[in-house]
Amino acid sequence: MKIYDAIVIGAGYAGLNATRELLKARKDVLLLEARDRVGGRVYTKYYDDGTYLDLGAAWVGPTQDKIYALAKEFGVQTFPTYDEGKSTLLFNGKVKRYKGLIPPLPIGSLLSLDFAIKQMNKLSKTIDLEKPWESPNAEYYDSMTLATWMDKQMNFKTAKIMFKLAAEAIWAADPNEVSMLHALFYTKSGRNLDTLMNVKNGAQEERILGGASQPALRLAETFKDKIGFNSVVRSISQENNIVNVKGDDFEFLAKKVVVALPPTLAGRINYFPLLPANREQLTQRMPMGTVWKTYAIYDKPFWREAGLNGLSATNEGYTTVTFDNSPKDGSKGIMMGFVLGNQAKAFSNLSEEERKASILNSFAKFYGEKARNPIAYIDHSWAAEEFTRGCYAGLMPTGAWTSLGKALREPVGNIHWAGTETSDVWNGYIDGAIRSGERVAKEILG
Repeated sequence: MKIYDAIVIGAGYAGLNATRELLKARKDVLLLEARDRVGGRVYTKYYDDGTYLDLGAAWVGPTQDKIYALAKEFGVQTFPTYDEGKSTLLFNGKVKRYKGLIPPLPIGSLLSLDFAIKQMNKLSKTIDLEKPWESPNAEYYDSMTLATWMDKQMNFKTAKIMFKLAAEAIWAADPNEVSMLHALFYTKSGRNLDTLMNVKNGAQEERILGGASQPALRLAETFKDKIGFNSVVRSISQENNIVNVKGDDFEFLAKKVVVALPPTLAGRINYFPLLPANREQLTQRMPMGTVWKTYAIYDKPFWREAGLNGLSATNEGYTTVTFDNSPKDGSKGIMMGFVLGNQAKAFSNLSEEERKASILNSFAKFYGEKARNPIAYIDHSWAAEEFTRGCYAGLMPTGAWTSLGKALREPVGNIHWAGTETSDVWNGYIDGAIRSGERVAKEILG
């Protein structure tokens, strides 16, 4: 039976880039993907009329050099996220329009919110990105949730609500689900909180023309004969320095294996011999965030005529944050609403009709009655995807980083780990996934 130099499991941006780097080094590589497509948590859905929707990751921004370089290499362009005009705040039943980054809040709440953001940025600078568990006060921050810290920082209820909305949008989780150490690590990994929250000069600054899947599709095209689709890996065995990778109707041998999956999915594969206890415990403790993306498509972006940029935030209803996701030429109006964290879990219990009614009702509160009558409504739950089980990324709850963090990237024999969760820079983003693929290839090439 043939023995590959390496088998890569998972054809998201991490697995694709690991494969590419190994092929560059003239290694014989096989890439196995459970789905019938590449991209993983990046999934652009294309329609016959030329419309496309990014149902997964969509934005790119400054310092995300790896995804920009990949896009450029394959002639894929980016364009600015639309944010001209006023943003919308629906708070305590009242709609307020405002310009700039600062929502119209009472001065006490505003100062409290500003102080908390600055504190978080300051603390995040102390984090060791490669070994967060060795950061100053790591155990202290890992013993509390982000929610606990927020409660201590801010005395104003309104400030706490606004910070919580931002946190849900950044982590796709309730602040009570995330370790404060992880929140600080993630914040520094993406520069700072301002970068993670903002459009201009932030992580939401630009979108990829033709959809975020484009660089992945074009990269995969360069080695399509090396990819096995619809190949669900069930078990990985190691014996005498050879790794055996098995699925329902296949079996392959390799000298090295890269598992480029979220930790929780990596934990669903059977390993022989068993993985070390700490690696096994880690995969049990890294749940995915919970998010729905909801889209309403209109014949034009009518909110722009009213001087609105499509950015809104609210503490009411299921969708708490919206973005204008219209195409670059504005030929259609596409409004995207995130349903995040605990709202997303509750949203999953609704029927399709109830979900649609709820979202359009929220959009109408933000942008007027026209929003109730889209040409089409589409929503997508990543928690319901068999080969993802949640988004944006795997999260560290309290205690996980300091007790088990070391096992996140540590190879087990000839098994190596990749995926955006293993990246120290832009963790949780496409850019982090690409970086992890490059890192793991270097690890293997030694």
